[in-house]
Amino acid sequence: MLMKYDVIIIGAGLGGLTAGAKLSREGEKVMLIEQHDRPGGYATTFKRGGFTLEVGLHEMYGPSPGDMTTRIFNDLDVFRHVEFIRLPEFYRFIHDRVEVTIPHDPVVAAERLSRLFPGETEGIRAYFDQILKPRKKAAQGEQHERSIGEFLDSVIHDEELKLALLGNLGYYHDDPYTLSLSYYSVSQGSYYTGGACFIKGGSQKLSDHLASCIREHGGEVMLNHLVTGIRTDGDRVSSVLFQRRNDPGKSIMEASANEIIANAAMPSVAELLPAYPGGRLKEALRDQRTGASLLTLYLGFSRPLSGLGYNHYSTFVYDSTVHSLKDILPNNCADFTSRSFTFIDYGQIESGLAPAGKGVGALCCIDYLRDWEIPDKKTYVDKKKQVAAVLIDRLEKLIPGVKGIIEYAEVGTPSTLRRYTLNPGGAVYGFAQLPSRKTVDTSGLPENLHFASAWGRVGGGFSGTIYSGYLCSIQILRKSR
Repeated sequence: MLMKYDVIIIGAGLGGLTAGAKLSREGEKVMLIEQHDRPGGYATTFKRGGFTLEVGLHEMYGPSPGDMTTRIFNDLDVFRHVEFIRLPEFYRFIHDRVEVTIPHDPVVAAERLSRLFPGETEGIRAYFDQILKPRKKAAQGEQHERSIGEFLDSVIHDEELKLALLGNLGYYHDDPYTLSLSYYSVSQGSYYTGGACFIKGGSQKLSDHLASCIREHGGEVMLNHLVTGIRTDGDRVSSVLFQRRNDPGKSIMEASANEIIANAAMPSVAELLPAYPGGRLKEALRDQRTGASLLTLYLGFSRPLSGLGYNHYSTFVYDSTVHSLKDILPNNCADFTSRSFTFIDYGQIESGLAPAGKGVGALCCIDYLRDWEIPDKKTYVDKKKQVAAVLIDRLEKLIPGVKGIIEYAEVGTPSTLRRYTLNPGGAVYGFAQLPSRKTVDTSGLPENLHFASAWGRVGGGFSGTIYSGYLCSIQILRKSR
């Protein structure tokens, strides 16, 4: 029997969940299909012993009064069900002779950096002017097809200062010379204008709330189900084919809808479509480049790190082999003994991730799937153990004594991310935001096929995918009414 809906959503990442929650609340009959056993994509957690380990969220900018995230969360009743913890600092940066903690207040940040680099006051002013007024700069044509690396080289001379300003580059990309200045400016500026927060209990709380919105308003959220194809009827998509992931018989089910939203990666959607529209989409994606992935060492501690004298939430450590911006990309491919890393200590806030008297942390590096496509399982597991040991030794140098209080450690690789999200390359931010990147042309595709994910127009990150899903739902509502 063919199941019929107003809207079918492929994928339960934040884009799909946000779109589904809004559409369901507005009376649309929604079915969301997700291949994982929980909703959220990268906005998920998992438990090991008494520890709740956060898969993706270190911080999200805002929510602050008047920004789009706040309006969306008010509309979807998020604030009544999800608690947001404000973060005490933007990030701490460590590299050779420089150690500096960057606050979210741009005025204080600029003053602090100017004291450290007194000869670069004008360049620091130019940097903050750019990221706090990106739309004005874009209107003046000052960042056309330009990278953040090129911009910094044009206004700042001190390489240490450039590195400090790009301490959290890994939030967006792996190379400053191929990251769009305009994209970086809007995103980075939002952290300075709206601050940042963490979701108490982990990002799964937000994902679960949005999934509940769909169910409570008559929609369906089908977990552990994999979409295997999209059918068309003339110039419209008509239905999706799917199956239960663990069904030994792999019986195929079918559901139809007036509108279909793809929260999956665009390259994956191209494979699901029939030959003609699938080929059109592949052609439209030909010049797009998939972004980098991450490796994460998840850590559970027998006691809080504050007991070791450590008092920073977010620390970015650039290796001594990185002398300038041009060294960042090669370093992201270097051995883990010298690869730059980020360490997050969730115990610095009331994160709700650890039992009383214990702590949770995560150490992350930019990484690539090509280095983890290892057919032999034992070799793969042994490599993960080796990498964990190397990174723990490096963390011990940052926080003396930490090795003695590690109660749990587990490595998640780009292969892990691909397995749980099906993203090509295990990419975490969708397509790379290159200076010359053009929006994917979907004009030749069926008009009732929509995209709501990090792979679309808005870009990646938690806020980007939430915006994408909400804007997609508004487009469908306007169309139907």
